Amino acid sequence: MLDTLMAWIVGDLSPSARIWTALGPALLACAYFILGLLLFMVRCAIKGVPQDEETLKRGSTVLVGMFLRHYFFWVTQPLWKVIYRSGLPANALSMLSGLLGVSSGVAVAAGRFTLGGWLFLGSGILDVMDGRIARIRKQANPAGAALDSVLDRYVDSAMLMGLAWYYRDNWVLLPVLVAFLGTSLVPYVRARGEGLGINIRGGAMQRLERVLFLGVGVAMAPIFEAIWFPEQKHPMHWLAVVGIVFVAIMSNVTALSRFRALVNALAPPPVQKRSGLAILGFNAAAGAIATGVDYVVAVPVMVGMLSFSPAIATALGCVLGGVVNYTLNRLITFRSQSAVAPQLARYTLVSATSALLNAGGVALLLLHPQLEVTVGWWLARGAVYFAWNLPLHRDYVFNVPPEALMERPHAA
Repeated sequence: MLDTLMAWIVGDLSPSARIWTALGPALLACAYFILGLLLFMVRCAIKGVPQDEETLKRGSTVLVGMFLRHYFFWVTQPLWKVIYRSGLPANALSMLSGLLGVSSGVAVAAGRFTLGGWLFLGSGILDVMDGRIARIRKQANPAGAALDSVLDRYVDSAMLMGLAWYYRDNWVLLPVLVAFLGTSLVPYVRARGEGLGINIRGGAMQRLERVLFLGVGVAMAPIFEAIWFPEQKHPMHWLAVVGIVFVAIMSNVTALSRFRALVNALAPPPVQKRSGLAILGFNAAAGAIATGVDYVVAVPVMVGMLSFSPAIATALGCVLGGVVNYTLNRLITFRSQSAVAPQLARYTLVSATSALLNAGGVALLLLHPQLEVTVGWWLARGAVYFAWNLPLHRDYVFNVPPEALMERPHAA
């Protein structure tokens, strides 16, 4: 018995022990929450859904709706009451949440995913309760809110740093770093908006969702590894990988949506004759047609059907493709009525800088020999298109620039 206990402590576990150490807490938690869900549904059928004021203020997301949020806070009431009656101050709960969260990162860095996942989930539950304790006791203050926010960032960072260390020699390191970026930007955009007097709280992947998907994925991952890959010394923990990739994608989508809402609130975009999605579609279609024209001009020379040199054919294809792209965008995408000559000059400037950015981006990405040329080409093209071509076509080339709206001085 002592040998078994020591093996559990140091992590030298058999496949079956790995399954039960991961599944044991999950079975207890599932039994509690499933029984709680049944009682909650009975309660809702008799008295209606209990309306938690703080839940209503925080709102819901696509991933975790209002019903589930009311249910979660209802089913955790026994734990909340024990903590409340204990007299522990809210700041103590915040610090305990921080300690558990940082410990979760240490655990996953050592490969103890079950321990790390449950510590991370426990930290998240305490983080939900500390603010409520402070508000009910009327002890809420800016200092406590600042402490809670900063500790949340440490907890998120600790978990992702632990995962980064575990996957340091693996491709999973990249989505871990992307998740780190997204989880940092989501609260930052909100805080920046509040500093500018704008409340930005939208998005599907907020902190509750991050803790839920990442914590459950990490905690349950050893079960599948013990079943399918019992002999691996450094398992991939595929369920955790799925959670990491999902959080990486959705946290960045949430950050970008918040950023867009913040920018629109600070500087509303100009009224367009088409919706943003329609502009994107028509602009992309114009680019595809122009590329096709470029290809049709260049191919006959390459296969020897015409006597032009490849250099001349390439230049001619680029020019004709540019003219087609400009014409389609002017007439169809943006329906511009501006003077052609200055508009064409702006279009030429954007196109020339776009070519330089694409060439530089491909060259930079190919410094990593493990990246395929076609992948680097598409990554560079996509980044330059969305960060440079599309916004400048919309706001600079095919819209009258601000200086053009100013009255020009007449010659004396």
